Amino acid sequence: MKTVNIEQVKNWLMEAGEFIKESLTKTLEVKEKSNRKDLVTNIDEETQQFLIKKIQEVYPKDKILGEEQGYSTIDSLDGRIWIIDPIDGTMNFVIEQENFCIMLGIFEDGIGQLGFIYDVMRGELYWGGKELGVYRNKEKLSAPDPVDLRDGLLGFNAYMYGENVHGAKAVANASMGIRVSGCAGLEMIALLKGSHVGYISNLAPWDYAPGMVLLESFGYQSTTLTGEALSFDGREYFAAAMPENHQKIVAMFKENMTEKQRNE
Repeated sequence: MKTVNIEQVKNWLMEAGEFIKESLTKTLEVKEKSNRKDLVTNIDEETQQFLIKKIQEVYPKDKILGEEQGYSTIDSLDGRIWIIDPIDGTMNFVIEQENFCIMLGIFEDGIGQLGFIYDVMRGELYWGGKELGVYRNKEKLSAPDPVDLRDGLLGFNAYMYGENVHGAKAVANASMGIRVSGCAGLEMIALLKGSHVGYISNLAPWDYAPGMVLLESFGYQSTTLTGEALSFDGREYFAAAMPENHQKIVAMFKENMTEKQRNE
């Protein structure tokens, strides 16, 4: 299997970021997917196609799992898979024109090898892997010092909190407070920086896979709300935190779920 050229991948992401920034001066074609709050633009689709073309030219035997254009399912996790979210935080992109990321993860036989989160408008690329460590652009980062759940902020999915999904408010109340960014990539960055102590949401594989690689490099655990391994198949409830906090979060969700919900 051909070794991935990390510098080449970083250049692809930078080039994609420039394309996205240039698109902000033009008229976007915005479409609804499942509902009026689930948006996709022509720029999401074109950015993904740009990255797919680059990958297929250099690594033609590799698989691709991506949010748009019919790449959203995959037959197995065998081999090397590139997992792409061309614009994570599309509503932010459309309305705020900031607070969105390009996300890309590389997995081999289901094991995360490399992760990339590019905060386009801030020009910050977080990248790395278990063997490499985690970098922000060229600066190598250190894992944040552990902070107890009761003393830290949680990144949270707004719907889960508002509707108290599986007792989400009890988990939120165990922390100092919640923050909602509307972008999984930015939430992962907040964990990497240590400004948040956990992240709870409902995510698709392209939302969580790239960040998982980086989080695991710093000792974070990323699972379902009940502590099970993520399936990489459709949307899943997601919880990430350092081990002690993760254990507390999972225990609270289990306590508030029915037996049927825990086994779903």
